[in-house]
Amino acid sequence: MCGRWFILLIVIFGIRQAGAQQRRSPERDADRWITPAVEKGVERGLRWLADQQHENGSFAAGSARGNAAVCGLAGMAFLSAGSTPGRGPYGRNVDRCVDYLLSCAQPSGFINGPDTATHGPMYGHGFATLFLAECYGMSARPDLHEKLSAAVRLIVNTQNKEGGWRYFPRITEDADISVTVCEVMALRAARNVGIFVPKETIDGAVRYVKRSQNADGGFMYMLQGGESAFPRSAAGVVALYSAGVYEGPEIEKGLDYLSGFLSAEATPRRETYYYYGQYYAVQAFWQAGGKRWGRYFPAVRDELLSRQRPDGAWMSPNGIEYATAMACIVLQLPNDYLPIFQR
Repeated sequence: MCGRWFILLIVIFGIRQAGAQQRRSPERDADRWITPAVEKGVERGLRWLADQQHENGSFAAGSARGNAAVCGLAGMAFLSAGSTPGRGPYGRNVDRCVDYLLSCAQPSGFINGPDTATHGPMYGHGFATLFLAECYGMSARPDLHEKLSAAVRLIVNTQNKEGGWRYFPRITEDADISVTVCEVMALRAARNVGIFVPKETIDGAVRYVKRSQNADGGFMYMLQGGESAFPRSAAGVVALYSAGVYEGPEIEKGLDYLSGFLSAEATPRRETYYYYGQYYAVQAFWQAGGKRWGRYFPAVRDELLSRQRPDGAWMSPNGIEYATAMACIVLQLPNDYLPIFQR
């Protein structure tokens, strides 16, 4: 057992060292993108987020209280600052996120807050699995491997015949691009740390995502048809990257579509999905690099800082903890600390 953890720690250390090597190039230099103003804003955001964590490790209030997706995203925000389970300024907060999500794991592998009224619990399962996979190997908890493996098996076993996923942990006749990218990122993070994911599962997901692309390069929500939109198109590009598709016509068309929304001043502002869109757009443009990244990140960085409240939080119709976690992840992505965000 100790040998396995040691090997995983070496692998993760090597990945982070590779990230540090990338940052020595001008494009990958975190200091170029993460200004003192960003550092201050992120620290205020993380402190606010840490203060909102409940004793059991969960976040949010009302019908969103205990939402697994919010807990997973908050944990990712702390990890993005360099804290790990039990280590760093937010190490205890990371531990409590792990505690809560593992307590929500059902015998089937499904991770869902027991008292949460949620529109699509597979979102929560996907974000929770992603976070736990990023923590795997950095935590000595023996139950993490067992419950993470079960969570991954549930994703694999609920993929529909089209290659995608929908709101609930069961095989359905339909799927959508939004839930699908959550599950693909979780599977990629799991594969990164040695959890088995069948090749045919990833191949099926790639086929589904490619079929979801419209002629304009953007992505429809479901295969039944529909217009393209910035948030789900950013998610579609990231799904391909997460599945190991780094080049090709689908990637180029998708990036061209996303780039068409950008201006020197701002980024797309549809408020309901604003933070969701930026969470995926920052990953898409980071992977693309070059002029696309150089045009996107300064705009979204400045816009996010202008939206931050005096207490350090960000607001969204989908919840304040959700928005704050998303904003902190976006602003910290050039740190390149997390394997799931690295090339």
